[in-house]
Amino acid sequence: MKPQVSVIIPAYNTEKTISKTLQAVLSQDFPKNQFEVLVVDDGSTDNTKKIVSKFKRVKLISIRHSGPAKARNTGAKLAKGEIIVFTDSDCIPKKNWLKSLVLPFKDKDIVCVAGSYATLNKNKLIARFIGFEIEYRHQKMKKFKTIDFVGSYNCAYKKFIFKKFHGFDESFIVASGEDTELSYRIKDAGYKVIFKPKAMVFHPHPDNLLTYIKQKYNRAFWKVLLYKKHPKKMFGDRYTPRTLFPQILLSGLGILSLILSVFSAIFVYLFGLLIILSLLLDVEFYTFLWKKDKSLFFLSPLIIFLRNCFSLVAIFHGGFFFLIKKI
Repeated sequence: MKPQVSVIIPAYNTEKTISKTLQAVLSQDFPKNQFEVLVVDDGSTDNTKKIVSKFKRVKLISIRHSGPAKARNTGAKLAKGEIIVFTDSDCIPKKNWLKSLVLPFKDKDIVCVAGSYATLNKNKLIARFIGFEIEYRHQKMKKFKTIDFVGSYNCAYKKFIFKKFHGFDESFIVASGEDTELSYRIKDAGYKVIFKPKAMVFHPHPDNLLTYIKQKYNRAFWKVLLYKKHPKKMFGDRYTPRTLFPQILLSGLGILSLILSVFSAIFVYLFGLLIILSLLLDVEFYTFLWKKDKSLFFLSPLIIFLRNCFSLVAIFHGGFFFLIKKI
């Protein structure tokens, strides 16, 4: 019997996580003969391939290291199912994940479904902050009948749509923006994309501030390419708040004011004003955080300020890089 669904997992040096991911995927509350599992090894140099090969129901595909967009596209080309599902090699899906993700396709107008994200390492402060930020944004996404933002860590597409739009843009050579870029193209073409929060995967987030800042720097860098391709989305989408870019700009101006304060005390007051304005733009999130975790509420302004400052530097870096590269 031909499988109805193909679950595709890109993997690069994931020996520490891939086994638990596959165990969770293979244990889904979904008929076993109706889904296949493909792992696309993206040129791993550790024991990833050896571990994956022990799972009899999993098809292992090996490619040269080319990035997750290429790995996912390769898996999609070899998929037998009419619905292709993506998750990551460090995600742990809930038991009903696959059923919840696939069920909405009974509506023939729906071509893509995005699932939700929960924090695996809630005992870590920074990871908990990231998890709450995602939860806050997902709560807002629930209000929309259709969405324009899909994360490849947890999503499903009708295969004909994925092929029609030529899959993920492989000019994104790292995992940062290629999934969003595809969802923009599909939504802009008038197709129906929805959010299904019950389709849940657990994921470990960065557990220290430096790793988190590096992650945000990388994402801001690649968002320059994303917004170069889709300039109308620069000031927000169904997931990204419209206030984010103004916050980043205000934080940058705040740093500039602090530097200029060596020449005049008035810049100290300007710094304070800019930071207050930046915080006020995010007051709804702070209210949400106060209800969830008061210790994080008091720490979050510093985390957000640092994130915004480094994101601004990354935007300038990315702007220069992609101007030279002309991608």
